[in-house]
Amino acid sequence: MTTPPGWYRDPSAPHTERWWDGTAWTEHRRTPGTQQQEQPYGQPYSQSYSQPYGQAGTVPMPSAGGSGRAKAVALTAAAAVLVAAIVTGAVVLSKDDGDGDPGAATAPTASGPASPPPSSSESAPEPSADPGLVVDELNGITLPLLDGWARPENVSDTDVVMTTPGTYDCPGDDGLCRHGTVLSRTVTANDEKSTAALARDDISDAADLAYDRNRVDERPFHGIVSHRLVEQGPVAVAGRTGYFVRWRVRTVAGPGGYVQSMAFPSSVGSESMVMVRYVFDAGAEGPPLADMDRITNGIRPVGDEDASGGVGSDIGPSR
Repeated sequence: MTTPPGWYRDPSAPHTERWWDGTAWTEHRRTPGTQQQEQPYGQPYSQSYSQPYGQAGTVPMPSAGGSGRAKAVALTAAAAVLVAAIVTGAVVLSKDDGDGDPGAATAPTASGPASPPPSSSESAPEPSADPGLVVDELNGITLPLLDGWARPENVSDTDVVMTTPGTYDCPGDDGLCRHGTVLSRTVTANDEKSTAALARDDISDAADLAYDRNRVDERPFHGIVSHRLVEQGPVAVAGRTGYFVRWRVRTVAGPGGYVQSMAFPSSVGSESMVMVRYVFDAGAEGPPLADMDRITNGIRPVGDEDASGGVGSDIGPSR
């Protein structure tokens, strides 16, 4: 007894049917439930059976002839083999070692639940910035954030690196003023390499913007009445030798203030010239004038906390 020719479930593709010619599988396939067509070899279709898991043709089917007893025996044997095949298929599904027919349906191997990715609160924290430093990545320096100073907030000038906390009503034109501001920028206006020349040229512009007429054409102190040179000279900044110029400025309205321009070569990249400006209101409300020297003395190259003195010199910070 052999499995008769017909369409059976394809063991290599369980969702399709494949033609069994009675001895072997052919290359003819179809989608289950499609309209029957003429079988490849001109034989009449046999009844469509679901191919049991296991080797094709192992389920004996009853022959057309023979006595009733023979048919009964044959049917009983076929049923026993079919049950055995189904049991065997179930075992294969539950215990597939991966070496069987690659096209046979196999139960997926369940894996343990993967650990969920850490949430944002479980991620490794980023190193926090030193609360006592302000970093100017563009110019490659850090500046100490002294007591009484804060990181800039609600400031339109991107060169500002720190201010005194809070604001007050300007004594001149309407607007808000701050008692202290420190700015850091790269010198791009010219190719001057003399730090003394750069500082001397910059101090006038720094004073005008702070106490005469600002960038939006306002006069928060109604202009400058006079100025005088307080101090100037070489200064060691972030491992480089620079130069500073400091003025005392008197204004029409308010107590006036102190302005300092300080130029030095950067220690990063092409070592462009860096200009740091200080603007301190005079009087009791202004920050201590000594903070200019303390901030200057604390400027370091980014990533190098030990560099302080000027290269090749014993110049100290401004006094």
